[in-house]
Amino acid sequence: MHIEEAQLKDFILDSGLVSRADVTAAEKIHEDTKESIGKILVHKGKITEDDLRRMQAYILGIPFVDLKLEKIPFEILSLIPEPIARNHNIVAFKKTDSTLEVAMLDTEDLTAIDFVKKKVELKILPRLTDGESMKNVLLQYQKSLKAEFGELIQKDAVALKNVPDSNDEDTSEEDLKKLADDVPVVRIVDTLLKHAILQGASDIHIEPQEAELLVRYRIDGLLHDAMILPKNTASSITARIKVLSSLKLDEKRLPQDGRFKIDMNGEKVSFRVSTLPTYYGEKTVMRLLRENVSGFTLEGLSFHGEGLERIHRAIKSTTGMILTTGPTGSGKTTTLYTILDILNTPDVNISTIEDPVEYQMKRINQTQVRPEIGFTFANGLRTLVRQDPDIIMVGEIRDNETASLAINASLTGHVVLSTLHTNSAAGAIPRLIDMKVEPFLLVSTINVIIAQRLVRKLSDQKEKYTLSKAELQTLGKSVNLTKILDALKEEKIVGKGDTWDNIPFWRPKKGAASEEGYAGRIGIHEVLKVSPTIKELIIKGGTGDAIQKQAEDEGMLTMIEDGIFQVVRGETTIEEVLRVISE
Repeated sequence: MHIEEAQLKDFILDSGLVSRADVTAAEKIHEDTKESIGKILVHKGKITEDDLRRMQAYILGIPFVDLKLEKIPFEILSLIPEPIARNHNIVAFKKTDSTLEVAMLDTEDLTAIDFVKKKVELKILPRLTDGESMKNVLLQYQKSLKAEFGELIQKDAVALKNVPDSNDEDTSEEDLKKLADDVPVVRIVDTLLKHAILQGASDIHIEPQEAELLVRYRIDGLLHDAMILPKNTASSITARIKVLSSLKLDEKRLPQDGRFKIDMNGEKVSFRVSTLPTYYGEKTVMRLLRENVSGFTLEGLSFHGEGLERIHRAIKSTTGMILTTGPTGSGKTTTLYTILDILNTPDVNISTIEDPVEYQMKRINQTQVRPEIGFTFANGLRTLVRQDPDIIMVGEIRDNETASLAINASLTGHVVLSTLHTNSAAGAIPRLIDMKVEPFLLVSTINVIIAQRLVRKLSDQKEKYTLSKAELQTLGKSVNLTKILDALKEEKIVGKGDTWDNIPFWRPKKGAASEEGYAGRIGIHEVLKVSPTIKELIIKGGTGDAIQKQAEDEGMLTMIEDGIFQVVRGETTIEEVLRVISE
């Protein structure tokens, strides 16, 4: 089923999608590199991947199927296991007594076709589809799994009827150990963990109520009810999680912290566990940390324009500090790891001191603090400086000792990256001065301060709309619309002659397939460059508000303004930006 280059070239020219000049240029590159003309045109942005697939389908005589809005019955979908479907982009969508129609992005993937044929023992009819259709069908695995896991857990929960009440203080450690190793309990906990990973959850909350056990997942920053289990399952589920994370089984009156790791389909996930005694029993919260996560880019984290340039200039400096600020769970550490990934070249020594080590990175020396044995950020940082590092990352500046050590490290020829808990970029300066850091040291060391939040990202099921004059006036009270419009024009998101009257905003399409019309999250940021005028303000004891105003006058987009910028790009909605900024 191979397509000749000449045949493809003629078809592309006949389609009228690409000019003859562009095809000729691609042909020259093809002669030098032997890469397909179609792929070259995709790389150059002249046609999309889906355009190319449709052409290939037509030439090969393979039907092209559009599954963007199709709901596949689970009994057909599950004929191909989810890992195979994801890895090979192959999904089953139609079945007869003797045939199975499968949609693929690459019909030359004979290994996948052969595997499916052996598994289902039917004649396989390959069909080409596009990326959006594949995404829609793969998403249906998760929703079907939710139903399947829910049933499985309920069945296992029924098998746990004769378990002592979770408030029973007299249950011995040996009895609890037996409970934790009971087959239904092991299955329930394994299923809960797997389901959370598949759903892309960042946290699992297991909360005992008066008459039931509530399980909730935090997905894209919001908590969702996942399952309600009988109350009698509480003590055995808590005991199982304590066994996994090496906590004391018979200690129910004091909070405990632990961690464990599982490997699911080749993906390593760490769970940070915290237990807390509540009125109805022990509440357990698990934070999911996906390890070996790399390949992020600053652009992929939605940095752009002048803000992106400021970060790149700061990265090129051989000394000084880069700070990220924001509340817990706002993506600060991910931003720092992305910067570390850029800086991680063979000619530098990078060391980190963290609590906890969230992502494991090659060629970086990562250390976990252990306050219970006296190994704090400050102690670790003192030692790190003696380890001949070029770049140091301090997980968080929490006290004046860590702050002064980090400042001194950047003064003595190191690049220092760290995080702070403040609401805005400008707020980091007064916070550090509160920690007894001298203003003259701050102006000598800090290069940029990044403040950020995470907003939910619109799914592909979205629609355009424009704001009325009154709505634009209301929005103009919160943000500088002229400044946002200038940034949009500069980055060619809108045309030079466009005004707010004809610039579209985005929102979820009514009746969108994905729940609530959102999928995943992106960052909104403000990037404050410590310029000479801001340095003067700091030395003179300027307030956070004065620093903020000066930074805005020097062209900094505030977080809410960056949020509106992302709305025009079709990444999120005005409601979502306002929800996150007002929290």
